[in-house]
Amino acid sequence: MCGMPQQPPVRSSPPRPRRPDASMSLITNVMDHSLDDGYAEAAARKRSQGIEGGLPKTLRAKLGLAAGLVLAALVVTVGAAQARVAAPVVAKERQELIDRIDRETAAADSLEGDVDKLRDDVGARQRAALKQSGGGSGADLVGILSGATAVHGPGVKLVVDDAKEASTGGDGTNPRETSGFSDTGRLRDRDMQRVVNGLWASGAEAVSINGQRLTALSAIRAAGDAILVDNRPLVPPYTVLAVGDGEQLSTGFQNGADGLYLHALEQNFGIRATISTQGDVRLPAAPSVIVRTAQPNPEKTAKTEKGTS
Repeated sequence: MCGMPQQPPVRSSPPRPRRPDASMSLITNVMDHSLDDGYAEAAARKRSQGIEGGLPKTLRAKLGLAAGLVLAALVVTVGAAQARVAAPVVAKERQELIDRIDRETAAADSLEGDVDKLRDDVGARQRAALKQSGGGSGADLVGILSGATAVHGPGVKLVVDDAKEASTGGDGTNPRETSGFSDTGRLRDRDMQRVVNGLWASGAEAVSINGQRLTALSAIRAAGDAILVDNRPLVPPYTVLAVGDGEQLSTGFQNGADGLYLHALEQNFGIRATISTQGDVRLPAAPSVIVRTAQPNPEKTAKTEKGTS
C-alpha cells in the first residue's frame, strides 16, 4: 500500500441557490437603475450644491411675476393717492391765479376808461385852441391818422377764426387752453400781421382788432399760443374792422397777395374767414399814442411855417 501518494480529498461547496427572478434580468436591471446616469449625475450635483429643495423654475417665475405686479399696483396706488391729495391744492392755486388776473384786468379796463375821458377832454381843449388860431381841421386829420381820435365810417368787417378742430378749449370757451390741437389749425401772429398789412395796402384809413385800435406804434406779437396786440391778449374769433371804401377794400384785399395767403390758409389748414362790406363801422381811439423817442425836425418845421405864412 506504500509508495502510492494519496490525493487530498476534494471538498466541493454546495451550489448557490438560484434567484427566483434570474429569468427576468432585463426587468431587474430596469428596476435597479430606474434613473439615467446623466440625470443621476445632475441630481447628485444639485444635492452637493444644497439646492435639492429649491422651487421649480416655473413656480419661481410665477412668484416673481406676482411680486412685480403687486409692486406695480402699490406704486400706482400711492401715485393716485398723492395726486388726489395734491389736486385740491393745484385747483385752488389755479383759481386764485384766475381771480387775480380778472381783478387786474378789471383794474386795467377802469384805468383805460379814465384815460379815454382825459384824452377826450384834452382833445376838446386842443381843438378849441387850434380853432382860435385857424388850424382846427388839420389837428382833426392828424388825430384821425394817428389813431388818437375815435372814428366811424364805411368799411369792411373781416372775421377770422381758428380751424374747427382747434376751437374747443379746456372749459369749452377758450381754445387757447387746449393742448391737443394741430399747430397748423391755429391762426398765428404772423398771419394776423399779413391780414392787417393787406388791409392797409388796400386803402384802409383806420383798423382795429377785437376793439384794439392799431396805430403806427402798434405791435402784433405772440406769447405762447395767444396773439397780443399792444401787449393785450386776444381771444378768437378775431374781428378786424377797417374804415375806407368798402367795395374797394374788400376787392383789393381778396385779390391781393395777403388775401390770397388767407385763402390758402382756409383751403389747406381749415382756417375760417368771412369778409363783408359795412355801411358804418366804429373804431375806438388807441389807448396810447405817446411818442418818447421821435422829435420834430426843426428844419422841416421852419420850411413849413415859411411856406404857409
